[in-house]
Amino acid sequence: MMGLNQLSWSSGLPNTLSKIKPSILGVGTYQPTRRPPSRFLGTGFVVGDGSYVVTNAHVVNVELDSNNRERLAVFAGSGKATRMYQASISIIDRNHDLAILKISRKFPALTLSSGAEVREGEVYAFTGFPIGSVLGLYPVTHRGMIASITPMAIPSPSSAGLNARKIRRLREPITTYQLDAISYPGNSGSPLYNMETGEVIGILNQVYVKSTKEDILSSPSGISYAIPIEYLNILLKRLLKKDSN
Repeated sequence: MMGLNQLSWSSGLPNTLSKIKPSILGVGTYQPTRRPPSRFLGTGFVVGDGSYVVTNAHVVNVELDSNNRERLAVFAGSGKATRMYQASISIIDRNHDLAILKISRKFPALTLSSGAEVREGEVYAFTGFPIGSVLGLYPVTHRGMIASITPMAIPSPSSAGLNARKIRRLREPITTYQLDAISYPGNSGSPLYNMETGEVIGILNQVYVKSTKEDILSSPSGISYAIPIEYLNILLKRLLKKDSN
């Protein structure tokens, strides 16, 4: 017999997915002289007026071959029906590993939560393109429980393990959501959202947080992390203020 929680997500998630998927885009670069011309780097999702795409800062931290007309791009659709749209970085927050891109085409925007109501033990979904460079741009959805709400930086057992970045984070700790779900390269930038309402409560981070939290491990774990939405809300306010000046 299904429990109440199981019944809730099994009935609500399919409907939410049909609304979520048009807002999930691949993020990468496009170079017309390259074969294949598209290079997939991560996932993004649409916010604001529909012309802004959120992803992780490390996803777009690439050196473009401008001499051969390589440029940032987003990819809409799935499989062979994907279309490319040129993108540019509007604002970036490296401290929280967030970037907001601007595109000329408008897509349905996702609703952002305040994040204040997120609690440990709650179950959310995330949709993105795991290993998209190999498997292709087919959006994949996973569920994950908020296993812990924890600081990104953890104390080092000795001063030898500290560097300037770690010291800064110990002084100014950044909260992160630890999930009991496995994410993969390509999931970086995926929205973590309420399965009933579709409201985004976090941004999946496959590289940046994991390297900070687990750099003492010889083998990476299956734990996934997400940046809380509050940091994106702050960045969006900065962007609106910048655009209004």
